[in-house]
Amino acid sequence: MTAITKGAFLLSFLFFLSSHTQGQEMTVQAPRSVYVGDNFTVTFIVNDNAHDFRGPSFKGFSLRSGPNTGHQSSMSNINGQWSKSVQTTFSYRLLADAEGSFTVGPASCSVDGKTVSSQSFIIKVEKMSQAQMQQRQQQQQQQRRQAYDPWAQQPQPASKIDDTKLFARASISNPNPYQGEQIIITYKVYTQVPLSQVGIDKLPGNKGFWAEDLSAGKQIKQYEESLNGQRYQVAEIRKGALFAQESGKLTIDPLNLNVLAMVQAPRRRTGTLLDLFDDSFFNMAQAVEYPLHTKPVAVNVRKLPAGPDDFSGAVGMFSVKGGLNLNKVKANEAVSYRLTISGRGNLMLVTPPTPQFPSSFEVYDPQIEDNISKGDNGVSGSRTYEWVLIPRSQGQYTIPAYRFVYFDPASAQYVTLTVDAQDLEVEKGKATVAVKDDVQLLNSDINYIHPIKKLRPINNKAGNNNLWAILMGISILAAIGVNIFGKRALAKREDTAGLRMRRATRMAQRRLKRAAAFLGSGDTNHFYEEIYRAIWGCLSDKYNIELSQLNRDTVSACLADKQVPDEQQQRIMKVLQDVDFARFAPGDAEAQKQTIYDEALIMIAEL
Repeated sequence: MTAITKGAFLLSFLFFLSSHTQGQEMTVQAPRSVYVGDNFTVTFIVNDNAHDFRGPSFKGFSLRSGPNTGHQSSMSNINGQWSKSVQTTFSYRLLADAEGSFTVGPASCSVDGKTVSSQSFIIKVEKMSQAQMQQRQQQQQQQRRQAYDPWAQQPQPASKIDDTKLFARASISNPNPYQGEQIIITYKVYTQVPLSQVGIDKLPGNKGFWAEDLSAGKQIKQYEESLNGQRYQVAEIRKGALFAQESGKLTIDPLNLNVLAMVQAPRRRTGTLLDLFDDSFFNMAQAVEYPLHTKPVAVNVRKLPAGPDDFSGAVGMFSVKGGLNLNKVKANEAVSYRLTISGRGNLMLVTPPTPQFPSSFEVYDPQIEDNISKGDNGVSGSRTYEWVLIPRSQGQYTIPAYRFVYFDPASAQYVTLTVDAQDLEVEKGKATVAVKDDVQLLNSDINYIHPIKKLRPINNKAGNNNLWAILMGISILAAIGVNIFGKRALAKREDTAGLRMRRATRMAQRRLKRAAAFLGSGDTNHFYEEIYRAIWGCLSDKYNIELSQLNRDTVSACLADKQVPDEQQQRIMKVLQDVDFARFAPGDAEAQKQTIYDEALIMIAEL
């Protein structure tokens, strides 16, 4: 990065203040033309706190890094009036691959609940001629010579920053959590030198963890802190919630940062009168790009103790409530049954509840409503499931009690909560529909008979006999068919594994449809949550493994035990690995999401 003088920095800062308006806007800093093979930067600048940034695709260029987010805030006093300016930047480092003119589409973000967008622009990529290459080499040689010229108006190389004056750290709330337990990780920058910008260069992969960002859309916290007898200015760059999906020793990867530090250029004696001006007053500060990274963090994840068969996979502190919205309803009229799970923990990973309803009820797939918040203390809130039920015949019915089992890390015990059984009175409706409870067909060869209001004499005895024989034959065939169908239906109900697999396939397809809705929306978290639940839920039901005990090792062992072909095993394990890494991998997020979606679709179809 080209160093700037302190005076130039102040002038650019004053220019920013004078051009800052009250309205929110997004501007772009980008070169109009570059040469093939050049690395360059495109920066989107928002004059306010911004979040939910959605960048363009940069078709025609290779993405080196980005978006790297930076925040700047400053106070100024003009004629006795204090004012504050805030700026958010989103930068991309790109490589020009091929010759041509390429259009970069608009970017957008959210500011105070409103969407702010930039204008599209064109970058022309030219091929450098031989003469231009020679001219560039001459300029580079001249710049190197000027570095040793005391009269050249060039800033001197910046001083190296002491590692004790500027560094980054990662800390976790609990280094020994249970599998599935929520832990909070906080990334901080400690500095004793002025900083003008802090940006995240690369997010950690965090293999083996489900991660939720707790700092999205929030302003960076800044405060003072004492460490090893030294006072530091501290900036909380990022905070996240982690849920270990495996037990054993896991490692949280480093977070890579890039900061701009304002440092004094080193003094250099020339033996001339210029040395009189070589003091702190004339020696201007330089903005120096400085890379930082945190150290890896080791986490020892404890395995959950053996629990009840109906363990939901929830780890944390929860409550549950629910029931019918009515106690009395007419046949063929709708009634709803709701279950709300509330608390703090891995709400998004809890196995969906499956309450038992009477067989004569027509049951629709549940609607799911989330009220989940992400704060400094982690993920908390509620998830509500609502089933629409239609009783088809009158009578007294009971919705059995529902048991919700979760693991409480504080007491290291499983806790069982119960929603009481509830009675429902179904009165005769205006129009009834014959269903399996109206006429019991199983273990019977007689169907119900419609009453005949009027008889008509038939004189043709031969035709009457033929008609009677046909009707008898149809009745016998129908009875045989009903008996076979009933036995097959009974066998299907007794085939628990088959029912579970058919349900898993439907649920996986439904979740994949939900994930598809998030393609192109920029909502990465909800996309990967649906993909994750579709894949792991299908594997859990396919191989009859409790979701709470499911991890790559158990899946690999089951695949080998079931003698799944090696090629298919490799594809399944690759998809599981790709899902873990894709959320935090640099590059085109939408292209990665599409790839993961296609791989998951193929995998579930094969299962």
